[in-house]
Amino acid sequence: MPTDYFAQDSRTNLERMLAGDLYIADDPDIAERQQRAVRLAAHYQAAYIEDVRAAEPVLAELLGAVGDEVHVRPPLHVDYGSNITIGSRTFVNYNLTALDVAAIVIGEDCQIGPNVQLLTPTHPLEPQPRRDKLEAAQPITIGDNVWLGGGVIVCPGVTIGDNSVIGAGAVVTKDVPANVVAVGNPARPIRTL
Repeated sequence: MPTDYFAQDSRTNLERMLAGDLYIADDPDIAERQQRAVRLAAHYQAAYIEDVRAAEPVLAELLGAVGDEVHVRPPLHVDYGSNITIGSRTFVNYNLTALDVAAIVIGEDCQIGPNVQLLTPTHPLEPQPRRDKLEAAQPITIGDNVWLGGGVIVCPGVTIGDNSVIGAGAVVTKDVPANVVAVGNPARPIRTL
């Protein structure tokens, strides 16, 4: 018989997810929000193909907040979209995967290279809870004027400080301070700016 992890918790899985607690993604409201995101991301890509400016309202509907003069090249892959904030004058290149179970905040004047992954979901290390489909998430914060090179992966709970540069292909597993260049797997600062 499976363990009832939530016997003393009357909240729905959506409520647990939004609180940043462990949950199981079998809630119909979660599925509805995910489907909304898939639908709007597809509409955004289709609109962008026809007219970049006409696509902007679709992006604004998909994401939680979009600053002025933001440019996001599709395709864009998100879990919900509504938990993503992008600051003014930020440029996002092709194929961003932003799994926004928790908040993803991207600052102003950022450059996000192609094939970047911003991954907030976490899973238990213990085998049985993972087998039982428990998951959670931790937020990601990207400061102002940050450049993420192509293929960068940012892991759950990471903050990258203002003006920092993350080299192509880096895997960012821990916070990166402001004003540094960080490279590698795991990413480590190699110089101060």
